[in-house]
Amino acid sequence: MIANVDQYYKAQEELRQLEERLQRLQQKYPLGSKGFTKAGIRKMIARLHEELALYEGEQETHQADSP
Repeated sequence: MIANVDQYYKAQEELRQLEERLQRLQQKYPLGSKGFTKAGIRKMIARLHEELALYEGEQETHQADSP
C-alpha cells in the first residue's frame, strides 16, 4: 500500500517499467508464447493501478476535508 508521495512516485516508475517490459515481450513473442509471463506482468500492472488510485483518492479526500 502506498503511504506517502515518495512511494507514489516509485510506484509510478515501477508501473512505467512494467508497461515497457510488457510491450517488449509482446513484440518479441507472438500470441501464445510467454503467456504466463505476460499475464503476471499484467497482474502487477493492475495491482499498481489499484494502489495508485487508492492513494490518489485518499489525497483528494484529505484535500476536500482541509479548509
